[in-house]
Amino acid sequence: MALKIRLARGGAKKRPFYRIVVADSRYPRDGRFIERIGTYNPVLPKEAERVVLDAEKAKEWLAKGATPTDRVHRFLDQAGLLKRDARSNPTKGQPGKKAQERADAAAAKSAEAAE
Repeated sequence: MALKIRLARGGAKKRPFYRIVVADSRYPRDGRFIERIGTYNPVLPKEAERVVLDAEKAKEWLAKGATPTDRVHRFLDQAGLLKRDARSNPTKGQPGKKAQERADAAAAKSAEAAE
C-alpha cells in the first residue's frame, strides 16, 4: 500500500479548509483516509496559526514510509520534521520561443539600421 500524507479539502465554496491526512494513494482526495494528523486553514491571516500539525503522528507515519505531497512537505519543513530541497527553474523567467524569435528579428533589424 502506497501511503501519502496529503490535504483533504473541506469547507464551503470559496472558503477552503483542509485536513492533513494519511491516506492510500489510490483513495480519492476527499474520500477515505487512514488517520488525520492536522489541519490547514488558508483563510486565516498569515500572522495567525494556519497550520496545526501533530508532530509525533507525522514522525510515526514518515517512519512507516508515507511520502508527503509538495504542500505538506513545506509544512513539515516549517515544523522542522523534514528537510525540503530548494527548487530552482532558471528557464521559467525566459520568454517563449516565438517571443525570442521576434526579439532576434528586432535586434537584427536595428543592427541593420545602425550600419
